[in-house]
Amino acid sequence: MKLGHFLMIGLLTFGSLINAQEIKKNAIEVTGVAEMEVEPDEIIFDIGIKADNKNQLADNEKLLFETLKKDGVKNEDIKFKSMYQNLYSKTTKFTKSFQFKVNTKTNVSKLFEDLNQKWVSNLNIAEIKNTKIADFRKIVKINALKAAKEKADYLLESMGKKTGTPLEIVEIEDYMSDSVAPTAYKSMRSNMQMEAADAAVDYSFDNIENIKLKFSIKTRYEIL
Repeated sequence: MKLGHFLMIGLLTFGSLINAQEIKKNAIEVTGVAEMEVEPDEIIFDIGIKADNKNQLADNEKLLFETLKKDGVKNEDIKFKSMYQNLYSKTTKFTKSFQFKVNTKTNVSKLFEDLNQKWVSNLNIAEIKNTKIADFRKIVKINALKAAKEKADYLLESMGKKTGTPLEIVEIEDYMSDSVAPTAYKSMRSNMQMEAADAAVDYSFDNIENIKLKFSIKTRYEIL
């Protein structure tokens, strides 16, 4: 029995030494960085309409849907957000807000012109994005990991060493936004009654800045 205990203790000690040696392997730690610019293909707008009474509000809502439909916005891409009644206002007493989205096929400049109506109280950008942004994020992360491996390779090669098994891979939290505010939209409008000077402003997708993605991956490789 004592011999069995000694054998077991010996095995445990030997196993601990192996683990300690693995932990203490010579390693190199590097960080890879990758960037990508993605063209936006979708804009989400917040829009508000106003009226003096419920019947007028219903009529204005109908006009809104007709205008959006005429400019290629589908009904399923329009969402109701909220409704408000101001009992103390002497003029506009009812407001209603919606959200709708457009894509690259939409003539945004014409849409702005068509929505330049007295019954439109505000038109603001809620979000600018790319519908395949998740796929692009994966590509950038993979490129960051490749960059880290490439860095480890040439650094170790300069010392006559080689890159071994990856011991640790840590994704550093990204600090780049998935959305941008283009120059033409940076001044959010509280009232869509456009002045003549605004006629020259280009509201197309071509005037929107690209979405910039940037990721960092920290890795630790065994040195061979």
